[in-house]
Amino acid sequence: MEKNTEYSKVLVPIDGSASSFHALEQACQLASVEKSGILAACIAPDYEGDLDSFVASDIMLQQMRRPCEDALAKAKEIAARHGHTIQTVLEEGDPSSRIIEIAAHRNRDLIIMGRRGLSNLERVFVGSVTQRVIGQHHGDVIVVPDNASIAWQKILVATDGSLYSQAAIQRAICFAKAYGGAIDVLAVVDAPAEFYGDAPALLEELARKANGYAEAAANQAAAAGVNATAHAAEGNAYEVIPETASRLGSEIIVVGSHGRTGIRRLLLGSVAEKVIGLARCPVMVVRP
Repeated sequence: MEKNTEYSKVLVPIDGSASSFHALEQACQLASVEKSGILAACIAPDYEGDLDSFVASDIMLQQMRRPCEDALAKAKEIAARHGHTIQTVLEEGDPSSRIIEIAAHRNRDLIIMGRRGLSNLERVFVGSVTQRVIGQHHGDVIVVPDNASIAWQKILVATDGSLYSQAAIQRAICFAKAYGGAIDVLAVVDAPAEFYGDAPALLEELARKANGYAEAAANQAAAAGVNATAHAAEGNAYEVIPETASRLGSEIIVVGSHGRTGIRRLLLGSVAEKVIGLARCPVMVVRP
């Protein structure tokens, strides 16, 4: 089966948590098919003690780096079990900033990150490191919940007709073709509550556009030889998208990094965080 999804270099941030090691395992499975190289990165905090005492500061730096060294050693063991020899890097500083810099300097096509399995209330917002990486990284990011696997047989892609969602559609088609999968395309009418009483005509127009976006994307997939079904729904996008994924049995959700400008953008700021936080399956955020 042809595999041509353009990911040759993958970065996996490691923080010593079970969640990050699970993400590494998923990266290894993907890399086995894609023939990708994996770089595992662990970021130690900056030492902010008394730098005048060289001996003391050196000891503290070693102590602060040791958990990272142990985590990266375990990462190598995990990769070896999957038949991979991975590169590792240990740096210091702000985790999100350093991850983004490493991805840029090492030309990483894709970042795969873990998402800790928290309670429903706690995981509505993903962690600040994940949020910043998604917001500032110039490439694609996959966030993997605990106990979830990256798979491509049943893909849900969200669209709002924007350039960003078009990039997500193209990426979903690419993976569906490579892995023999099918696509569900979802467009959500996420309008303010007052529209339902004060502007029904505008609401109807939004619904018409949503149906059009979904149908156009499904037709685009069909033209590429991929089975695709169009769906449109009303409600809060961050709730409708993961709920639809659960109902359809989607194995991964693919979304653009931003939505259309104007009223209630589809995937901007906390909405994207909530989709990732509430989804039971991995979420892929795609950049144009």
